[in-house]
Amino acid sequence: MRKKNTTLFLSANAVIAALYAALTIALAPISYGPIQFRVSEALTVLPFLMPGSVLGITLGCLLANLYTGNIMDMIFGTLATYLAGVMTAHFGKKGNTVKNRMLGCGMPVAFNAVIVGAVLTWAYQLREFSDPLASFAFNGLTVGLGEAGVLYLIGYPLLVSLPKMKFFREFMDKFNNT
Repeated sequence: MRKKNTTLFLSANAVIAALYAALTIALAPISYGPIQFRVSEALTVLPFLMPGSVLGITLGCLLANLYTGNIMDMIFGTLATYLAGVMTAHFGKKGNTVKNRMLGCGMPVAFNAVIVGAVLTWAYQLREFSDPLASFAFNGLTVGLGEAGVLYLIGYPLLVSLPKMKFFREFMDKFNNT
């Protein structure tokens, strides 16, 4: 029985990772850079419902960030997604309430605004502004706004609607019991 559950856990995370990477790369013009609307980030709400899916979103982010060719983005962008996933899962474990859903959606916004904002400043935009703090503020704000748009316009409705779908509830139960 344990082998079947391990297979479910690994295959579900592989699908999540592939979906995240594919969405990011397919929508590359809006997925990368200081002004980004990374639609795949809506998947970062999954750990709220399925804590084990942190693995899938983290690997998906790493695969998507390989596309940039920037080692800082690969390391720290992926770290931002991992930390956001862990904290989103934390709020999910506290209960599926409006407050916890809002806070769970806020975790990717906060971590990406700070971490990805810093990476963009350091790796790409220090020369754009005479003041590195101004560059960081710009990048953090634009990444944060794009992230908030994705999480609250797409991610939050997913958190509300997915548990209402019988097939997803059944899958979620199986996945969470692996």
